[in-house]
Amino acid sequence: MAGGAAVIRTWLVGLGVAAALLVLSWAVLLLAARRLPPGLLRDLAAFIPDCVTTVRRLRRDPRVPRRARVAIVIAGLWVISPIDLIPEFIPVIGPLDDLVVVALALRYAGRRVPREVLLEAWPGEPRLLERLLGASRAEPQR
Repeated sequence: MAGGAAVIRTWLVGLGVAAALLVLSWAVLLLAARRLPPGLLRDLAAFIPDCVTTVRRLRRDPRVPRRARVAIVIAGLWVISPIDLIPEFIPVIGPLDDLVVVALALRYAGRRVPREVLLEAWPGEPRLLERLLGASRAEPQR
């Protein structure tokens, strides 16, 4: 029985270390997003925190249709989940699966939610969200 307790303790320690690394990577992203000079690196560091804020704001907005809200909430859960296709602690590519999932969810929502609602919810640079969403339906394609 003592061997089983040791295995459980080892798993709990491993989960604790993984959770600590996840929180640490988020803290590094937040710090980088605030400290870096304006530019591409700052935009990339701020992307995931901006996405989490947007998800939080959109999930309560009554102007967001239910299907878009479900997609947004799933993307938000994916970002905060410690289970990922690519582990978060791997430098540079760790958050990549989170970026892809959130980008796809925002593009899906962008087709169903008025553009101004998305822009109100987005705390970052509007040009980043505009680029992610592509041309609006009202604008002619170039």
